[in-house]
Amino acid sequence: MIIVPVKDGESIERALRKFKRKFEKTGVIKEIRERQAFTKDCVVYRTQIKKAVYVEKLRRAEQEL
Repeated sequence: MIIVPVKDGESIERALRKFKRKFEKTGVIKEIRERQAFTKDCVVYRTQIKKAVYVEKLRRAEQEL
């Protein structure tokens, strides 16, 4: 449960913005979207490999500078 402390005289809009920011940080929306469709293990593995290759290229490019 997300709790947003509201100060005296603080506007509702500002409190709502605080709530939205905290809600985004929890990652609930991202998790819901991931659960909407099942991805096979081989697809997950393939995306992990692609990400690792991309990160490795970035590291090598950084070392060359």
